[in-house]
Amino acid sequence: MPHPLEYEAIRVREAAWRSEEDDMSDECCGPETKDRKAVKCGGVAGGLYGLGFIGAAVYFIGHAATFWAGVLGFLKALVWPAFLVHKLMTFLNM
Repeated sequence: MPHPLEYEAIRVREAAWRSEEDDMSDECCGPETKDRKAVKCGGVAGGLYGLGFIGAAVYFIGHAATFWAGVLGFLKALVWPAFLVHKLMTFLNM
């Protein structure tokens, strides 16, 4: 018959194994817990926004005639999705 400490060692190993299994889950947007930080999802969306920002910055700054128009172009590049939605709503007569 195994010693009681062996049972405890087995229980600890199984708990550690389950813990590792939980850490390798595919769910990226799980709730934030005390010992685990929340992971942000949407990596592709962030990348697309970043590319859109670069493209908008090049466009708006390239069409700027003065320095301050270039600064305004940079600020417009930050909020280009709002311009896109506004034009779409105008086009759809909403």
